[in-house]
Amino acid sequence: MTAQTVTDDPTTSRRGRLVAYTRWIEELCRDDPGARTALRSGLRRDLDDVPRMHRFVAPWLPRNGQGPESEQRAYYAVASMIAAQPRSSYAAPETEADADPDTASPNEAPAPRYGTSLGHTFALAVTESPGREREMRESTAESRLNLLTRQSINGLYRHLPAAVGYLREVGVPIDWAQLLSDLVAWPTHSGKISRRWLQHYYLQRTRALRDHADRTDQDEAENPST
Repeated sequence: MTAQTVTDDPTTSRRGRLVAYTRWIEELCRDDPGARTALRSGLRRDLDDVPRMHRFVAPWLPRNGQGPESEQRAYYAVASMIAAQPRSSYAAPETEADADPDTASPNEAPAPRYGTSLGHTFALAVTESPGREREMRESTAESRLNLLTRQSINGLYRHLPAAVGYLREVGVPIDWAQLLSDLVAWPTHSGKISRRWLQHYYLQRTRALRDHADRTDQDEAENPST
């Protein structure tokens, strides 16, 4: 299935199209160093300053690229952030179909309406860290997330690459399709998206703390001190 077929197929869910796009970008960056360099060149740049990216991104734009500039900007920004990761960050494709953008079909497995939000991802950056480092990461994650939620669209694009870079440095995977969806919607729904990010962060942190307390209680019950 070609990029244009994926974006124009009315039977393909919106999230399915976003998943297909971001997976293809990841695979392209893993397998083609030249393409990865071209996509990375667009980091923090405006649409008119990324000539090397058009070859890869333009065929995936909805409505043949006739949509709002803010929508196009989201596609380019996410591609550049994916490309800015270390090459070792790109996972190998699970199947032969997944590895080929001309045959991959987002309809093979129904995708949920929402993926993993950036707020949930920041919470995982805290949860997955040990001991004293967890306290340091909690302060960093919370401040970075709160900064992002207060931004206009231009401010968001200015601060997001550093925040994403931090998450990738600590080894937390990012749901690129969901991030792309949120960036597309940010100009009109920033309040709702910010609320969802913060709610998901605190929900996940509360769940993690509760699970930790339960494990501690169980360990004490099974191994009482003498």
